Amino acid sequence: MLTNTDKTLDHAVQADRQHVWHHLTQHKPFETQNPSIMVEGKGMRLWDANGTEYLDAVSGGVWTVNVGYGRASIANAVCEQLTRLNYYAGSGGTIPAALFAEKLLEKMPGLSRVYYSNSGSEANEKVYKMVRQISAQHYNGKKSKILYRERDYHGTTIAALSACGQAQRMDGYGPFLDGFVAVPDCLEYRRTDTSPESFAEISVKAIENVILREGPETIGLLCLEPITAGGGVIVPPDGYWPRVMDLCRKYDILLHIDEVVCGFGRTGEWFGYQNYGVQPDFVTMAKGVASGYAAISCTVTTEAVFEKFKAFPDDPMNAFRDISTFGGCTAGPAAAIENLAILERENLLENTRQMGAYLEQKLLAFKDKYAMVGDVRGKGLFWGVELVQDRMSDKTPVSEKVIGAIVGHCRSQGVLIGATNRSLPGYNNTLCLSPALIATTHDLDRITSAIDKALETVA
Repeated sequence: MLTNTDKTLDHAVQADRQHVWHHLTQHKPFETQNPSIMVEGKGMRLWDANGTEYLDAVSGGVWTVNVGYGRASIANAVCEQLTRLNYYAGSGGTIPAALFAEKLLEKMPGLSRVYYSNSGSEANEKVYKMVRQISAQHYNGKKSKILYRERDYHGTTIAALSACGQAQRMDGYGPFLDGFVAVPDCLEYRRTDTSPESFAEISVKAIENVILREGPETIGLLCLEPITAGGGVIVPPDGYWPRVMDLCRKYDILLHIDEVVCGFGRTGEWFGYQNYGVQPDFVTMAKGVASGYAAISCTVTTEAVFEKFKAFPDDPMNAFRDISTFGGCTAGPAAAIENLAILERENLLENTRQMGAYLEQKLLAFKDKYAMVGDVRGKGLFWGVELVQDRMSDKTPVSEKVIGAIVGHCRSQGVLIGATNRSLPGYNNTLCLSPALIATTHDLDRITSAIDKALETVA
């Protein structure tokens, strides 16, 4: 590992300050202080440029490194493949792309086609384009509207932001595209005192009201996360998802489930939707597909959708006229094949279920100890803790300053946790946890101990 006396490292720190534009970052403080630069990772541990060790409870900061850092077998698989063939355009085929598609679809009954690209935003845009083209060629352009849910997030491009349910992510980037329409979220904690089953019915009825208002004949797609991620880790109430699927079938609306965060074991199943017994028409995925070892995303769909682009073979405009340059890079599927093999070989879905149950109990204990812990929600190794000023009197969110103090206090203890930030005006008040699927009880004890000390400090 490089040390802070290494000239190369010193040079990298200065080069970063002078030349790198970091994501989601206000750079003014870098005029007087160094940015945080990570140097090495192993398992769930990270070391920064100062040699400080951290336990990573957010899988790379954005719920990505599902199998942990330092996996030589993935790096070797990528190296071997790139040496043999690094790239060929997605208009043709490569061996790793074919083999990974086959292995992936074995985990996704009812789905049969994989379209490769290189980010979650891009994967979602492919769906929007497919739906718009289906509308143009099969419905005279009428079924072109795309419904999305408040508090959900589907990516950073302008089209993806047009389907964004987080106002602060969108602020300053409009005007957005026509034909994207919001439906209400399903956060039970802030909506009703009814039973989960009753709230599920209410929530889906709210979606149906939007469909009827807009006109079912104009709507081509309903796009949802299985569990809302960056919008506050919102788990739908019991009975929600079957009702959503029935609604889509009733009104001939394609169902798109965005698994960019929840996919590849995060919830204890291969995909989040598989916890709920639904059959989507589209599934998109990115982050955990290769655990960050290579860039890859997938748009997965049914044979019925695929066949629509073969309906008029004599019309050259009937094919899906799209290309993703780096969807043809072989590093992604090569890494994804070995990533999937690790998940299977080490039985990490079962570990996720067991450790998720353990983490849930540790987090629920905070509700008995701190009045500011309003709600604890999640599944598998994917949890949110919503903080309020006083659970006993009201549900007023704590300020972002309080959330920042808790995240900072945990970092000072060597534990990296996440939080909603710059997403939801007035509601950036949820701590987010998504440790790697290799987590042990020892790791989770250390994570929750750090949160406990931070809550005690600010409570």
